[in-house]
Amino acid sequence: MSLTLLAIFIPACFALNLSPGPNNLLAFSNASRLGFWPALAGGLGRLPVFAAMIALVAVGLSTLLTSFEAALIAVKYAGAAYLIYVGYKMWTAPAPSEAMSAQTNVLALMRRDMSFAAANPKAIAVFTAFFPQFIDNSGNLLEQFAVLGALFLALEVAAIAIYAALGRAMSHVLTPLRLHRLNKGVGGFLIFSGLTMALKPES
Repeated sequence: MSLTLLAIFIPACFALNLSPGPNNLLAFSNASRLGFWPALAGGLGRLPVFAAMIALVAVGLSTLLTSFEAALIAVKYAGAAYLIYVGYKMWTAPAPSEAMSAQTNVLALMRRDMSFAAANPKAIAVFTAFFPQFIDNSGNLLEQFAVLGALFLALEVAAIAIYAALGRAMSHVLTPLRLHRLNKGVGGFLIFSGLTMALKPES
């Protein structure tokens, strides 16, 4: 895996991590009511779910890409198209509402966050479509998936912390309308990333 690909992966991945979906809005809402640390701890509930999804995708796709080299190109363009689609949906989405939780216990917050992640079918689709674009088919596929997965999870923790901090300090400023504008900005960046990957020449 080249440094050039990683330089594209990290900001594009972080844009996905930062998208104001149900889990991040839950962290924001929890922090606005309970404080930074409970919201951060509760947000960690999504990590085991995402790690399991990444592992399933890594095993399934590595087998596919090892057996059929042409599948790598097909998955790459499918992934680029998916990024553009997600970006378009985020750009055109209505203003989101804050996710509310009545729970105050940290374990309960983690379970709520975990259920949000498990109930989101887009998550495994993102891993399936997004990760293979950054895989070198001539290298060890599982090792590369492990690196990308670890980076994704680390960036996810950073995203949780950012939303928790915003919820604590800016709940009166970062309104749903302003989250909607952030959503449009992230969507535009994902469209740009998808076009960049689609137009990148094959090595």
